[in-house]
Amino acid sequence: MTSLAPAPVLVDVGPLRLEDVVSVARDGAPVLLGEEALAALSRAREVVDRLASATTPAYGISTGFGALATRHIPAALRTQLQRSLVRSHAAGSGPEVEREVVRALMLLRLSTLATGHTGVRVATARLLADLLNHGITPVVHEYGSLGCSGDLAPLAHCALALMGEGTVRDASGVLVPAGEALAAAGLTPVELVEKEGLALINGTDGMLGMLAMAIADLRRLLRTADVAAAMSVEAQLGTDRVFAPELQAIRPHPGQALSAANLTRLLAGSGVVASHRGPDCNRVQDAYSLRCAPQVHGAARDTVEHAALVAGRELASAVDNPVVLTDGDGRVESNGNFHGAPVGYVLDFLAIVAADVASMSERRTDRFLDRSRSHGLPPFLAHDPGVDSGLMIAQYTQAAVVSELKRLAVPASVDSIPSSAMQEDHVSMGWSAARKLRHAVDGLTRVVAIEVMTAARALDLRAPLAASPATAAVVRLLRDGGVEGPGPDRHLAPEIEAAVSLVGSGAVLTAVHDVIGELA
Repeated sequence: MTSLAPAPVLVDVGPLRLEDVVSVARDGAPVLLGEEALAALSRAREVVDRLASATTPAYGISTGFGALATRHIPAALRTQLQRSLVRSHAAGSGPEVEREVVRALMLLRLSTLATGHTGVRVATARLLADLLNHGITPVVHEYGSLGCSGDLAPLAHCALALMGEGTVRDASGVLVPAGEALAAAGLTPVELVEKEGLALINGTDGMLGMLAMAIADLRRLLRTADVAAAMSVEAQLGTDRVFAPELQAIRPHPGQALSAANLTRLLAGSGVVASHRGPDCNRVQDAYSLRCAPQVHGAARDTVEHAALVAGRELASAVDNPVVLTDGDGRVESNGNFHGAPVGYVLDFLAIVAADVASMSERRTDRFLDRSRSHGLPPFLAHDPGVDSGLMIAQYTQAAVVSELKRLAVPASVDSIPSSAMQEDHVSMGWSAARKLRHAVDGLTRVVAIEVMTAARALDLRAPLAASPATAAVVRLLRDGGVEGPGPDRHLAPEIEAAVSLVGSGAVLTAVHDVIGELA
């Protein structure tokens, strides 16, 4: 069965949605420039052309940039100025960043161009859209952005490709010179004119694109963390009474209520939970990692939604300096909207979220492996303890990732390093915050996957007690997906990677959905 091609994303004067960014970046959705955007581009360009022909200098049009803004540039040198700006700013270094990140930042730059506040020509905006639609992805490097003025170096590498210079990957992923890739696609490079070079490189698009994708990933992972927690509560003979809605109502954080409701639904119909629910049960309180899962997962959810609110505002922004204002006769004004602080802060908040949710997940996993705390399970869930080590070292791997996540949670946005001869004397480091968040999201995926794998083995060991319909579906998914059940020791790394894939792809949530419907 072939999957349907993603629907085109309309780029117009209004904001994109988070889902649009993910669709273009990850799924290769094509883009279309809207009619209103084309009209707005033309209006703004008329303003720039008028100012370019005036005798009074206008920043970004007939002057140098940054600390060199005091120099007036004669008309004959302005095309060279644009080329020089892009070439000099395409100064990234280090490994290539991921294709999806580059596509996201290209899309978001196109969205800002489409607002009609940057002054680029229609042809330039169309070429940027054409690169996305032909799968041509400029090579962008890990290092080079201070997050102010926006993501200059990463965006400059993309602008360089519009000029037919630099290196790109074609639709098949092969590294080729940009000029060759454009020619093969039937595209003609642009010769940048006044204002265009600056407009193509001055924005928060890289950090915003990574934020959009992290929000999508964390929304999925936090629901999956609820699944993992439910499996752990169940297999460790914990109680579901603490998740009752009346208890959540007296501390009305919305994320907490949603997480607790998920846990209640996931544990419904569990023979394991029912086995110790009667009057003979002497379990008064579960450990915090079990009992407080909704409080931690809920706080994480609320933080993600705050980040989504900030991302939505940024998606509705036209980030450039200077900007074209078409009110009255039209004018160009310098501003500070390129500063990445709003985006950088929430990127750092989300790295804290990833570290804390992973930390709690690791604590639940560890309880399974300690016979003094696992309520009758064999040490390390091993087949023959002493001969077999069971899942001992899987927890070591989890612990190593959690320690790394704690380091990644140190905020980048509290740092600043001056540049451009002290003109840019306070920077956001938002790009750095975004890069470490990507690592944090990957780490959280791995930690949750190991908890799911461990809890599934423990549930098998509770037989003949029956798991809940929802958690049993996850156990079946793992068994069918290459993660074997209890037994003598075997090579664990492939099973861990299989579990990571099932968590990261959303397959775990799909298995649950097929039994009890969508989780909140």
